[in-house]
Amino acid sequence: MKKIKILGPGCPKCKATHQNVLKALESLQLDADVQKVEDMEEMLKYDVMTTPVLLIDETIHIKGRVAQVSEIKELLKQ
Repeated sequence: MKKIKILGPGCPKCKATHQNVLKALESLQLDADVQKVEDMEEMLKYDVMTTPVLLIDETIHIKGRVAQVSEIKELLKQ
């Protein structure tokens, strides 16, 4: 099972990325452990300065912009 984290303070872009992750998972009929990380100390552990950040299995794939459903689906297929 994939582990997905969305790092961000709860801004509209972070919420949109979270929704797009859920849509991509539903479209692919995949289960995943999806976590929203809004704690600043936890986010600092990943050494990122711009949000939102999309991590899949602890690897940063997209940061600083909303991840689109189509690109999330491609990342999940890898």
